[in-house]
Amino acid sequence: MKLWKRGEPISSARTLYEGKAEDVSVAAAVFHGPSETIGLIQRCITFYTSEFYYLLPNGTTIKLPLPLGVDLKGTQNGNLIFILRDDWTPPSGKPIAKGSLVAFPVASFVKTKSVPAFTVLYTPDAKSSVEQVSAGRDALYATIYSNVTGSVHVFRLGLNGVWNDTRLGLPMGGSTHIITTNDWGPEAQFEFESFLQPSTLYADAGDNKPLAIKSLPARFDASNLSTKQFFATSKDGTQIPYFVTGEKNLTGPAPTILYGYGGFEISLTPGYAPNCGRLWLNKGGLYVVANIRGGGEFGPAWHQAALQANRQKAFDDFQAVAEDLVKRGVTTPKQLGIMGGSNGGLLVSATMVERPELFGAVVCQVPLIDMIRYTQIGAGTSWIAEYGDPADPKVREGILKYSPYQNVSAEKSYPPVFFITATSDDRVTPVHARKMAARMEGQGHEVLFYENTDGGHSAAANHKQAAEMWALSYVYLKQKLGLGGSHPDH
Repeated sequence: MKLWKRGEPISSARTLYEGKAEDVSVAAAVFHGPSETIGLIQRCITFYTSEFYYLLPNGTTIKLPLPLGVDLKGTQNGNLIFILRDDWTPPSGKPIAKGSLVAFPVASFVKTKSVPAFTVLYTPDAKSSVEQVSAGRDALYATIYSNVTGSVHVFRLGLNGVWNDTRLGLPMGGSTHIITTNDWGPEAQFEFESFLQPSTLYADAGDNKPLAIKSLPARFDASNLSTKQFFATSKDGTQIPYFVTGEKNLTGPAPTILYGYGGFEISLTPGYAPNCGRLWLNKGGLYVVANIRGGGEFGPAWHQAALQANRQKAFDDFQAVAEDLVKRGVTTPKQLGIMGGSNGGLLVSATMVERPELFGAVVCQVPLIDMIRYTQIGAGTSWIAEYGDPADPKVREGILKYSPYQNVSAEKSYPPVFFITATSDDRVTPVHARKMAARMEGQGHEVLFYENTDGGHSAAANHKQAAEMWALSYVYLKQKLGLGGSHPDH
Protein backbone atom coordinates (compact mmCIF):
# COMPACT_ATOMS: atom_id res chain seq x y z
CA MET A 1 0.00 0.00 0.00
CA LYS A 2 1.49 3.34 -1.07
CA LEU A 3 0.35 6.89 -0.40
CA TRP A 4 1.34 10.08 -2.17
CA LYS A 5 0.31 13.70 -1.90
CA ARG A 6 -1.71 15.28 -4.67
CA GLY A 7 0.62 16.93 -7.17
CA GLU A 8 3.60 14.73 -6.34
CA PRO A 9 4.93 12.21 -8.86
CA ILE A 10 3.78 8.67 -8.13
CA SER A 11 7.40 7.58 -7.94
CA SER A 12 7.74 9.56 -4.68
CA ALA A 13 5.03 7.57 -2.90
CA ARG A 14 5.93 6.13 0.49
CA THR A 15 5.32 2.48 1.31
CA LEU A 16 2.93 2.39 4.24
CA TYR A 17 2.06 -1.27 4.46
CA GLU A 18 3.95 -4.10 2.81
CA GLY A 19 1.00 -6.47 3.03
CA LYS A 20 0.85 -10.22 3.46
CA ALA A 21 0.20 -13.03 1.04
CA GLU A 22 -3.14 -13.86 2.61
CA ASP A 23 -4.48 -10.30 2.55
CA VAL A 24 -7.82 -9.86 0.82
CA SER A 25 -7.19 -6.16 0.28
CA VAL A 26 -5.56 -3.17 1.89
CA ALA A 27 -6.94 0.35 1.56
CA ALA A 28 -5.85 3.76 2.80
CA ALA A 29 -8.23 6.47 3.93
CA VAL A 30 -7.62 10.02 5.08
CA PHE A 31 -10.27 11.71 7.21
CA HIS A 32 -9.88 15.44 7.36
CA GLY A 33 -11.66 18.54 8.61
CA PRO A 34 -10.86 22.10 9.61
CA SER A 35 -9.15 21.00 12.81
CA GLU A 36 -8.05 17.40 12.25
CA THR A 37 -6.49 15.05 9.76
CA ILE A 38 -6.56 11.34 10.51
CA GLY A 39 -4.91 8.84 8.19
CA LEU A 40 -5.91 5.19 8.47
CA ILE A 41 -4.98 1.96 6.77
CA GLN A 42 -7.55 -0.78 6.63
CA ARG A 43 -6.53 -4.40 6.11
CA CYS A 44 -9.55 -6.45 5.06
CA ILE A 45 -9.37 -10.01 6.38
CA THR A 46 -12.78 -11.25 5.27
CA PHE A 47 -15.89 -9.66 3.79
CA TYR A 48 -16.91 -8.53 7.29
CA THR A 49 -13.65 -8.23 9.27
CA SER A 50 -10.72 -5.80 9.15
CA GLU A 51 -7.73 -4.50 11.07
CA PHE A 52 -7.09 -0.74 11.33
CA TYR A 53 -3.78 1.12 11.59
CA TYR A 54 -3.23 4.79 12.42
CA LEU A 55 -0.83 6.57 10.06
CA LEU A 56 1.72 8.76 11.84
CA PRO A 57 3.34 11.82 10.15
CA ASN A 58 6.64 9.95 9.71
CA GLY A 59 4.94 7.19 7.71
CA THR A 60 4.93 4.56 10.44
CA THR A 61 1.73 3.04 11.77
CA ILE A 62 0.10 2.06 15.05
CA LYS A 63 -2.41 -0.76 15.17
CA LEU A 64 -5.66 0.42 16.75
CA PRO A 65 -7.23 -1.55 19.63
CA LEU A 66 -10.42 -2.30 17.75
CA PRO A 67 -12.23 -5.61 17.27
CA LEU A 68 -12.16 -7.22 13.83
CA GLY A 69 -15.88 -6.72 13.28
CA VAL A 70 -15.77 -2.92 13.29
CA ASP A 71 -17.75 -1.04 10.64
CA LEU A 72 -15.88 2.26 10.54
CA LYS A 73 -18.02 5.32 9.73
CA GLY A 74 -15.78 8.39 10.09
CA THR A 75 -14.35 10.85 12.62
CA GLN A 76 -15.69 13.58 14.88
CA ASN A 77 -13.60 15.83 17.17
CA GLY A 78 -10.67 13.42 17.34
CA ASN A 79 -12.92 10.38 17.72
CA LEU A 80 -13.23 7.42 15.39
CA ILE A 81 -16.90 6.54 14.96
CA PHE A 82 -17.89 2.94 14.29
CA ILE A 83 -20.63 0.33 14.59
CA LEU A 84 -19.93 -3.07 16.16
CA ARG A 85 -20.86 -6.21 14.26
CA ASP A 86 -20.28 -8.36 17.36
CA ASP A 87 -20.58 -8.00 21.12
CA TRP A 88 -17.30 -6.65 22.49
CA THR A 89 -15.62 -5.78 25.76
CA PRO A 90 -12.99 -3.01 25.34
CA PRO A 91 -9.55 -3.39 27.00
CA SER A 92 -10.80 -1.03 29.68
CA GLY A 93 -14.53 -0.76 30.13
CA LYS A 94 -17.88 -2.52 30.18
CA PRO A 95 -19.22 -4.90 27.47
CA ILE A 96 -20.75 -3.20 24.43
CA ALA A 97 -23.59 -4.83 22.49
CA LYS A 98 -23.37 -5.57 18.77
CA GLY A 99 -25.00 -2.93 16.60
CA SER A 100 -23.98 -0.11 18.96
CA LEU A 101 -22.70 3.21 17.66
CA VAL A 102 -19.39 3.92 19.41
CA ALA A 103 -16.88 6.77 19.65
CA PHE A 104 -13.17 6.01 20.22
CA PRO A 105 -10.91 8.99 21.10
CA VAL A 106 -8.14 7.98 18.73
CA ALA A 107 -6.26 11.28 19.08
CA SER A 108 -5.90 10.68 22.81
CA PHE A 109 -4.82 7.09 22.19
CA VAL A 110 -2.08 8.12 19.76
CA LYS A 111 -0.84 10.85 22.09
CA THR A 112 -0.78 8.85 25.33
CA LYS A 113 -0.32 5.30 23.92
CA SER A 114 -2.90 4.14 26.48
CA VAL A 115 -6.39 2.97 25.67
CA PRO A 116 -8.95 5.59 26.74
CA ALA A 117 -12.62 4.91 27.42
CA PHE A 118 -14.93 4.07 24.54
CA THR A 119 -18.21 6.02 24.51
CA VAL A 120 -21.42 4.31 23.42
CA LEU A 121 -23.51 6.90 21.58
CA TYR A 122 -26.48 4.64 20.85
CA THR A 123 -27.41 1.06 21.70
CA PRO A 124 -30.25 -0.31 19.58
CA ASP A 125 -32.84 -2.66 21.02
CA ALA A 126 -34.04 -5.87 19.37
CA LYS A 127 -36.24 -3.97 16.91
CA SER A 128 -33.96 -1.10 15.93
CA SER A 129 -30.68 -0.50 14.11
CA VAL A 130 -28.21 2.18 13.09
CA GLU A 131 -28.22 2.29 9.29
CA GLN A 132 -26.14 5.28 8.16
CA VAL A 133 -23.64 7.59 9.84
CA SER A 134 -22.05 10.82 8.62
CA ALA A 135 -19.85 13.36 10.42
CA GLY A 136 -20.02 17.10 9.85
CA ARG A 137 -17.88 19.84 11.33
CA ASP A 138 -19.99 20.31 14.44
CA ALA A 139 -22.02 17.14 14.80
CA LEU A 140 -22.41 13.48 14.02
CA TYR A 141 -25.58 12.37 12.23
CA ALA A 142 -27.05 8.86 12.23
CA THR A 143 -30.14 7.33 10.67
CA ILE A 144 -31.75 5.07 13.24
CA TYR A 145 -34.53 2.68 12.32
CA SER A 146 -37.19 1.25 14.61
CA ASN A 147 -39.45 -1.48 13.20
CA VAL A 148 -37.98 -0.70 9.77
CA THR A 149 -38.95 2.99 9.68
CA GLY A 150 -36.35 5.70 10.01
CA SER A 151 -35.37 8.82 11.91
CA VAL A 152 -32.25 11.00 12.06
CA HIS A 153 -30.37 11.59 15.32
CA VAL A 154 -27.77 14.31 15.90
CA PHE A 155 -24.90 13.66 18.32
CA ARG A 156 -22.85 16.62 19.55
CA LEU A 157 -19.84 16.51 21.85
CA GLY A 158 -20.31 19.15 24.56
CA LEU A 159 -17.60 21.20 26.24
CA ASN A 160 -18.02 18.94 29.29
CA GLY A 161 -16.99 15.93 27.20
CA VAL A 162 -20.53 14.46 27.19
CA TRP A 163 -22.27 13.54 23.92
CA ASN A 164 -25.81 14.87 23.46
CA ASP A 165 -28.44 13.01 21.38
CA THR A 166 -31.23 14.92 19.57
CA ARG A 167 -33.83 13.44 17.22
CA LEU A 168 -34.68 15.65 14.23
CA GLY A 169 -38.28 16.53 13.33
CA LEU A 170 -38.50 14.65 10.03
CA PRO A 171 -41.64 12.79 8.82
CA MET A 172 -42.29 9.34 10.22
CA GLY A 173 -43.36 6.06 8.65
CA GLY A 174 -40.77 5.91 5.87
CA SER A 175 -37.04 5.90 5.17
CA THR A 176 -34.56 8.59 6.17
CA HIS A 177 -31.17 9.12 4.55
CA ILE A 178 -28.27 11.46 5.16
CA ILE A 179 -27.48 13.18 1.86
CA THR A 180 -24.52 15.30 2.94
CA THR A 181 -22.86 16.90 5.95
CA ASN A 182 -20.57 19.90 5.81
CA ASP A 183 -16.93 19.36 6.87
CA TRP A 184 -16.44 23.14 7.12
CA GLY A 185 -19.77 24.40 8.44
CA PRO A 186 -22.86 23.46 10.49
CA GLU A 187 -25.16 22.52 7.60
CA ALA A 188 -26.54 19.09 6.69
CA GLN A 189 -29.11 17.71 4.25
CA PHE A 190 -31.41 14.72 4.56
CA GLU A 191 -33.92 12.77 2.50
CA PHE A 192 -37.25 11.21 3.37
CA GLU A 193 -39.29 8.81 1.24
CA SER A 194 -41.87 6.10 1.67
CA PHE A 195 -43.70 3.61 -0.50
CA LEU A 196 -46.16 6.38 -1.40
CA GLN A 197 -44.17 9.64 -0.98
CA PRO A 198 -41.43 10.53 -3.45
CA SER A 199 -37.99 11.51 -2.27
CA THR A 200 -38.03 14.86 -0.46
CA LEU A 201 -34.90 16.85 0.39
CA TYR A 202 -34.57 18.55 3.79
CA ALA A 203 -31.97 21.17 4.73
CA ASP A 204 -30.74 21.87 8.27
CA ALA A 205 -28.80 25.07 8.92
CA GLY A 206 -27.28 23.55 12.05
CA ASP A 207 -30.15 24.44 14.39
CA ASN A 208 -31.74 20.96 14.37
CA LYS A 209 -34.74 22.33 12.41
CA PRO A 210 -34.73 20.64 8.98
CA LEU A 211 -36.95 22.22 6.33
CA ALA A 212 -38.27 20.58 3.16
CA ILE A 213 -36.76 22.41 0.18
CA LYS A 214 -37.38 20.17 -2.83
CA SER A 215 -39.14 16.97 -3.82
CA LEU A 216 -39.18 14.68 -6.82
CA PRO A 217 -42.50 14.71 -8.67
CA ALA A 218 -45.09 12.05 -7.94
CA ARG A 219 -44.98 9.40 -10.67
CA PHE A 220 -48.22 7.62 -9.79
CA ASP A 221 -51.53 8.37 -8.07
CA ALA A 222 -51.20 7.48 -4.38
CA SER A 223 -54.41 9.16 -3.20
CA ASN A 224 -56.26 5.86 -2.85
CA LEU A 225 -53.31 3.83 -1.57
CA SER A 226 -51.98 3.04 1.90
CA THR A 227 -49.19 1.07 3.53
CA LYS A 228 -49.64 -1.22 6.52
CA GLN A 229 -47.13 -3.25 8.49
CA PHE A 230 -47.78 -6.79 9.68
CA PHE A 231 -45.76 -9.53 11.35
CA ALA A 232 -45.55 -13.19 10.38
CA THR A 233 -44.36 -16.01 12.64
CA SER A 234 -41.45 -17.92 11.13
CA LYS A 235 -40.73 -21.61 11.61
CA ASP A 236 -38.69 -21.05 14.78
CA GLY A 237 -41.16 -18.56 16.25
CA THR A 238 -39.35 -15.37 15.21
CA GLN A 239 -41.61 -12.45 14.29
CA ILE A 240 -40.92 -11.26 10.74
CA PRO A 241 -42.11 -7.76 9.75
CA TYR A 242 -43.49 -6.98 6.32
CA PHE A 243 -45.15 -4.05 4.56
CA VAL A 244 -48.28 -4.28 2.39
CA THR A 245 -49.05 -1.41 0.01
CA GLY A 246 -52.25 -1.21 -2.03
CA GLU A 247 -55.75 0.22 -2.28
CA LYS A 248 -57.11 1.54 1.03
CA ASN A 249 -60.51 -0.13 0.92
CA LEU A 250 -59.60 -3.29 -0.96
CA THR A 251 -61.72 -6.27 0.09
CA GLY A 252 -61.01 -9.87 -0.71
CA PRO A 253 -57.81 -11.43 -2.07
CA ALA A 254 -55.94 -9.63 -4.86
CA PRO A 255 -52.94 -10.28 -7.12
CA THR A 256 -49.87 -9.67 -4.95
CA ILE A 257 -46.12 -9.36 -5.46
CA LEU A 258 -43.93 -10.44 -2.55
CA TYR A 259 -40.42 -8.99 -2.73
CA GLY A 260 -37.43 -9.95 -0.59
CA TYR A 261 -33.64 -10.01 -0.31
CA GLY A 262 -32.37 -11.33 3.03
CA GLY A 263 -28.60 -11.12 2.83
CA PHE A 264 -25.38 -9.15 3.32
CA GLU A 265 -26.90 -7.02 6.11
CA ILE A 266 -28.84 -5.02 3.48
CA SER A 267 -32.10 -3.55 4.76
CA LEU A 268 -35.26 -3.24 2.68
CA THR A 269 -36.64 0.00 4.05
CA PRO A 270 -39.69 1.80 2.60
CA GLY A 271 -38.85 3.29 -0.79
CA TYR A 272 -40.70 5.09 -3.56
CA ALA A 273 -40.83 2.90 -6.70
CA PRO A 274 -42.45 4.63 -9.70
CA ASN A 275 -42.38 1.47 -11.84
CA CYS A 276 -44.24 -0.51 -9.21
CA GLY A 277 -46.69 2.32 -8.62
CA ARG A 278 -47.63 2.85 -12.23
CA LEU A 279 -47.45 -0.72 -13.51
CA TRP A 280 -48.79 -2.57 -10.49
CA LEU A 281 -50.32 -0.54 -7.65
CA ASN A 282 -52.40 1.73 -9.93
CA LYS A 283 -53.70 -1.38 -11.70
CA GLY A 284 -55.15 -2.80 -8.48
CA GLY A 285 -52.28 -5.03 -7.36
CA LEU A 286 -50.73 -5.31 -3.89
CA TYR A 287 -47.01 -4.96 -3.26
CA VAL A 288 -45.38 -6.61 -0.23
CA VAL A 289 -41.83 -6.17 1.09
CA ALA A 290 -40.60 -8.82 3.54
CA ASN A 291 -37.93 -7.83 6.07
CA ILE A 292 -36.51 -11.30 6.56
CA ARG A 293 -33.39 -12.34 8.45
CA GLY A 294 -30.11 -12.02 6.58
CA GLY A 295 -30.82 -8.34 6.07
CA GLY A 296 -29.81 -5.54 8.41
CA GLU A 297 -33.26 -4.29 9.44
CA PHE A 298 -32.64 -5.09 13.11
CA GLY A 299 -28.87 -4.74 13.13
CA PRO A 300 -25.99 -7.23 12.85
CA ALA A 301 -27.80 -9.94 14.84
CA TRP A 302 -30.63 -9.99 12.28
CA HIS A 303 -28.06 -10.54 9.54
CA GLN A 304 -26.01 -13.10 11.41
CA ALA A 305 -29.09 -15.18 12.23
CA ALA A 306 -29.21 -16.34 8.60
CA LEU A 307 -25.50 -16.57 7.84
CA GLN A 308 -23.87 -19.66 6.33
CA ALA A 309 -25.25 -22.79 8.04
CA ASN A 310 -28.37 -20.85 9.07
CA ARG A 311 -29.27 -19.72 5.53
CA GLN A 312 -32.49 -21.72 5.57
CA LYS A 313 -33.91 -19.29 8.14
CA ALA A 314 -34.10 -16.57 5.48
CA PHE A 315 -36.11 -18.90 3.25
CA ASP A 316 -38.31 -19.95 6.16
CA ASP A 317 -39.02 -16.29 6.96
CA PHE A 318 -40.00 -15.53 3.36
CA GLN A 319 -42.29 -18.54 3.21
CA ALA A 320 -43.85 -17.56 6.55
CA VAL A 321 -44.76 -14.14 5.13
CA ALA A 322 -46.33 -15.82 2.09
CA GLU A 323 -48.36 -18.10 4.34
CA ASP A 324 -49.43 -15.16 6.51
CA LEU A 325 -50.65 -13.22 3.47
CA VAL A 326 -52.86 -16.14 2.47
CA LYS A 327 -54.04 -16.67 6.05
CA ARG A 328 -55.07 -13.01 6.35
CA GLY A 329 -57.01 -13.23 3.10
CA VAL A 330 -54.76 -10.67 1.42
CA THR A 331 -54.17 -13.01 -1.52
CA THR A 332 -54.28 -16.64 -2.63
CA PRO A 333 -51.42 -18.89 -3.76
CA LYS A 334 -52.54 -18.59 -7.42
CA GLN A 335 -52.50 -14.80 -7.10
CA LEU A 336 -49.19 -14.56 -5.22
CA GLY A 337 -46.00 -13.88 -7.16
CA ILE A 338 -42.49 -13.57 -5.76
CA MET A 339 -39.68 -11.38 -7.07
CA GLY A 340 -36.04 -10.88 -6.09
CA GLY A 341 -32.63 -10.13 -7.57
CA SER A 342 -29.03 -11.18 -6.91
CA ASN A 343 -29.13 -12.73 -3.42
CA GLY A 344 -32.88 -12.16 -3.71
CA GLY A 345 -32.75 -14.32 -6.84
CA LEU A 346 -31.36 -17.11 -4.69
CA LEU A 347 -34.16 -16.43 -2.21
CA VAL A 348 -37.02 -16.72 -4.71
CA SER A 349 -35.54 -19.68 -6.60
CA ALA A 350 -34.90 -21.62 -3.37
CA THR A 351 -38.39 -20.76 -2.11
CA MET A 352 -39.92 -21.81 -5.43
CA VAL A 353 -38.18 -25.19 -5.25
CA GLU A 354 -39.06 -25.75 -1.57
CA ARG A 355 -42.67 -24.51 -1.56
CA PRO A 356 -44.00 -24.44 -5.15
CA GLU A 357 -47.62 -24.78 -3.99
CA LEU A 358 -47.47 -21.35 -2.32
CA PHE A 359 -47.01 -19.28 -5.48
CA GLY A 360 -48.54 -18.50 -8.84
CA ALA A 361 -45.45 -17.04 -10.54
CA VAL A 362 -41.78 -16.17 -9.99
CA VAL A 363 -39.54 -13.39 -11.34
CA CYS A 364 -35.89 -14.23 -10.65
CA GLN A 365 -33.41 -11.46 -11.53
CA VAL A 366 -29.60 -11.74 -11.89
CA PRO A 367 -29.63 -14.65 -9.42
CA LEU A 368 -27.26 -16.92 -7.57
CA ILE A 369 -28.66 -20.44 -8.02
CA ASP A 370 -25.95 -23.12 -8.22
CA MET A 371 -24.69 -22.76 -4.66
CA ILE A 372 -22.47 -25.85 -4.82
CA ARG A 373 -20.33 -24.17 -7.50
CA TYR A 374 -20.93 -20.49 -6.69
CA THR A 375 -17.32 -19.97 -5.54
CA GLN A 376 -16.15 -20.94 -9.04
CA ILE A 377 -18.51 -18.55 -10.84
CA GLY A 378 -17.98 -14.79 -11.11
CA ALA A 379 -17.04 -13.09 -7.84
CA GLY A 380 -18.40 -15.95 -5.77
CA THR A 381 -15.28 -16.60 -3.71
CA SER A 382 -15.62 -13.21 -2.02
CA TRP A 383 -18.97 -14.27 -0.52
CA ILE A 384 -17.75 -17.26 1.45
CA ALA A 385 -18.24 -15.27 4.66
CA GLU A 386 -21.93 -14.97 3.73
CA TYR A 387 -22.76 -18.47 2.47
CA GLY A 388 -19.90 -20.72 3.61
CA ASP A 389 -17.41 -22.64 1.50
CA PRO A 390 -18.90 -25.65 -0.37
CA ALA A 391 -15.37 -27.09 -0.61
CA ASP A 392 -15.77 -27.97 3.09
CA PRO A 393 -17.70 -31.27 3.20
CA LYS A 394 -19.79 -30.27 6.24
CA VAL A 395 -20.66 -26.88 4.75
CA ARG A 396 -21.39 -28.48 1.39
CA GLU A 397 -23.86 -30.85 3.04
CA GLY A 398 -25.82 -27.91 4.43
CA ILE A 399 -25.77 -25.93 1.17
CA LEU A 400 -26.85 -28.98 -0.79
CA LYS A 401 -30.10 -29.08 1.15
CA TYR A 402 -31.29 -25.74 -0.27
CA SER A 403 -29.27 -25.06 -3.45
CA PRO A 404 -31.98 -24.55 -6.10
CA TYR A 405 -30.04 -26.01 -9.02
CA GLN A 406 -29.37 -29.29 -7.26
CA ASN A 407 -32.91 -29.63 -5.84
CA VAL A 408 -35.17 -28.72 -8.76
CA SER A 409 -36.96 -31.85 -9.95
CA ALA A 410 -38.92 -33.08 -12.93
CA GLU A 411 -41.22 -34.89 -10.50
CA LYS A 412 -42.64 -31.68 -9.02
CA SER A 413 -44.90 -29.01 -10.43
CA TYR A 414 -43.52 -25.46 -10.15
CA PRO A 415 -45.11 -22.08 -10.80
CA PRO A 416 -44.09 -20.41 -14.09
CA VAL A 417 -40.75 -18.66 -13.70
CA PHE A 418 -39.18 -15.73 -15.55
CA PHE A 419 -35.35 -15.49 -15.38
CA ILE A 420 -33.71 -12.12 -16.08
CA THR A 421 -29.95 -11.73 -16.41
CA ALA A 422 -27.23 -9.86 -18.32
CA THR A 423 -24.34 -11.07 -20.46
CA SER A 424 -22.13 -8.34 -18.99
CA ASP A 425 -22.83 -9.23 -15.34
CA ASP A 426 -19.35 -10.00 -14.01
CA ARG A 427 -20.43 -10.16 -10.36
CA VAL A 428 -22.88 -13.07 -10.32
CA THR A 429 -22.64 -13.73 -14.10
CA PRO A 430 -25.50 -15.07 -16.27
CA VAL A 431 -24.26 -18.64 -15.82
CA HIS A 432 -26.54 -19.25 -12.82
CA ALA A 433 -29.73 -18.18 -14.61
CA ARG A 434 -28.78 -19.93 -17.87
CA LYS A 435 -28.13 -23.23 -16.13
CA MET A 436 -31.33 -23.15 -14.08
CA ALA A 437 -33.48 -22.12 -17.03
CA ALA A 438 -32.00 -24.88 -19.18
CA ARG A 439 -32.45 -27.52 -16.47
CA MET A 440 -36.04 -26.53 -15.73
CA GLU A 441 -36.95 -26.35 -19.40
CA GLY A 442 -35.41 -29.78 -19.91
CA GLN A 443 -37.54 -31.09 -17.06
CA GLY A 444 -40.68 -29.80 -18.75
CA HIS A 445 -41.42 -26.77 -16.55
CA GLU A 446 -42.75 -23.44 -17.81
CA VAL A 447 -39.77 -21.11 -18.17
CA LEU A 448 -39.22 -17.68 -19.75
CA PHE A 449 -35.67 -16.37 -20.11
CA TYR A 450 -34.41 -12.86 -20.89
CA GLU A 451 -30.74 -11.91 -21.14
CA ASN A 452 -29.75 -8.32 -21.78
CA THR A 453 -26.29 -7.85 -23.30
CA ASP A 454 -25.61 -4.68 -21.28
CA GLY A 455 -26.08 -3.42 -17.76
CA GLY A 456 -23.84 -5.62 -15.64
CA HIS A 457 -25.38 -6.79 -12.37
CA SER A 458 -28.26 -4.31 -12.81
CA ALA A 459 -29.26 -6.02 -16.08
CA ALA A 460 -29.85 -2.54 -17.52
CA ALA A 461 -27.30 -0.01 -18.77
CA ASN A 462 -29.57 3.05 -18.87
CA HIS A 463 -33.04 4.28 -17.95
CA LYS A 464 -34.57 2.94 -21.16
CA GLN A 465 -33.27 -0.57 -20.54
CA ALA A 466 -34.29 -0.41 -16.88
CA ALA A 467 -37.81 0.62 -17.86
CA GLU A 468 -37.98 -2.27 -20.30
CA MET A 469 -36.76 -4.78 -17.70
CA TRP A 470 -39.30 -3.65 -15.10
CA ALA A 471 -42.08 -3.51 -17.68
CA LEU A 472 -41.31 -7.10 -18.65
CA SER A 473 -41.33 -8.16 -15.00
CA TYR A 474 -44.62 -6.49 -14.06
CA VAL A 475 -46.44 -7.42 -17.27
CA TYR A 476 -45.34 -11.03 -16.80
CA LEU A 477 -46.71 -11.08 -13.23
CA LYS A 478 -49.87 -9.27 -14.35
CA GLN A 479 -50.55 -12.01 -16.89
CA LYS A 480 -49.66 -14.93 -14.65
CA LEU A 481 -51.45 -13.67 -11.53
CA GLY A 482 -54.58 -12.39 -13.27
CA LEU A 483 -54.30 -8.66 -12.49
CA GLY A 484 -56.91 -6.50 -14.23
CA GLY A 485 -58.91 -9.47 -15.43
CA SER A 486 -56.07 -10.93 -17.51
CA HIS A 487 -56.21 -14.70 -17.69
CA PRO A 488 -53.37 -16.49 -15.87
CA ASP A 489 -52.83 -18.73 -18.90
CA HIS A 490 -52.34 -15.92 -21.45
